[in-house]
Parts: sequence; structure tokens; C-alpha cells
Amino acid sequence: MPDHLFADPELAALYDPMCAGRADFDFYLPLAMAAPSVLDIGCGTGELLIRAREAGHRGRLAGLDPAPGMLAVARRRGDVEWTLGDLSTAHIAEPFDLVVMTGHAFQVFIEDAQIAAALAAIRAALSGRFVFETRNPLARAWEQWTPDHIGTVTAPDGTTVRMARTVDRVADGRVAFHHTFTSDAWPVPRVSHSTLRFLSYEDLAAALDTAGLAIEAQYGDWDRSPVTPTSPEIITVCRPQ
Repeated sequence: MPDHLFADPELAALYDPMCAGRADFDFYLPLAMAAPSVLDIGCGTGELLIRAREAGHRGRLAGLDPAPGMLAVARRRGDVEWTLGDLSTAHIAEPFDLVVMTGHAFQVFIEDAQIAAALAAIRAALSGRFVFETRNPLARAWEQWTPDHIGTVTAPDGTTVRMARTVDRVADGRVAFHHTFTSDAWPVPRVSHSTLRFLSYEDLAAALDTAGLAIEAQYGDWDRSPVTPTSPEIITVCRPQ
């Protein structure tokens, strides 16, 4: 997962404050607590797995992420397995009862070949469920990604940081954009460029089927409502065929 938004260690420390109150954790945490072993791909700061351990999970918890800055934050907790890397580099010796990708991490796979390779690797690492979400392209979330929507957060050192998002290009289901981080305590702004794939409902289903994964359930939002053209999410629960 190249060009990680929070690869910078200072920015990584801002991730959890910026994402405070995430609705997806209310969905994912019960699934993690019910699974003897959990692999979180693109785990970031590891917040989901740390919450599971703090809630009493006694099984195997493993997080995989390509950003050293994010894992540096995650490693504050030593009773979870943290691995620097991605699905192309990680060696997964034993299958997991639950594999998750949260925070729209699935959307970093922007080419068909990347999606196919990722799903094949997940299928090989899976003995139970694979659960993840991707933004519904019909809802056109990127239209709200404008510089006038500015988020503000307080860093661990008390510094106030502002974040604005700007879309650079939309084409072929891919959205290229950049984040600009500014603070009165910094000499210059920091800019991070990213591209995400907004996979259609039909193309997602086809990719899962090709990978040998059967859809068990799909939801359009974290309240488990059905997927509709206006749903913000396509939340998918699947199993090996």
C-alpha cells in the first residue's frame, strides 16, 4: 500500500484523534471478539486489535501495515503481533478465523491485478470470514472532499493541526486526491498524495467470486441496513466457497 497518508510518524500520531468516534468499530469489534484468531490487514495504529485485547480477547491477534509510522504507534501494545509489510510480502503460516480490512483500506488496490492478488492472498490466509468495506461509488463521496471541509485535531504534544482534502482527478473509478496538513507550529504545510479505487457493486462481486470467496452478507451502512444506490458503504462479509 504505497504512499500511505500517515506514513510520517508525526502524522501517524494524529490518526486516532482524527478518527475519534469511528462507527465501524462498533461493527467490527464484536466480530473480532467472537473469532479465536484475527488478522487486521492495513491495521494502521492497531486501534481495533488493541480494543479487542483490552476487552478480553485471549486468542491470536495480528496486524499488518506497510507504514512504519503507523506501526510505531501500534507497538505501544506488546501482546499483539505487528508486522511491517503488505499482502505481497507477508508470510502467513497459519490461517485466521477472521480477516478484516477497516478504514476503507481495500480501496488502495487500484488495479484489477492488485485486487485479484490481494483477494487470492486473503483467501489463502482465511479459515473463516473475511469482512471489509469499500465506499459505494454511486454515493460519490469524493464530491464532499473539498478544501472548505477542514478538520482540526490536537496532537499529543498539544499542537493544533488542520487537515484539508482536495480532489485532483476522477477517472475510471479512481479518485486521486491530496491532503494538506497545516499548523502554526510548523514552518511549512505537509502534503500527502493518494489514489483510491471506487469499485462498483457488480465488479466487487465478480472479483470475490473469482478469488473463491462467497458473499454471506452485505450492508450499506454500519447499522446493517441494505445496500442501496445512496448507501455510503458496501460492507461485505464473505467466506471461502
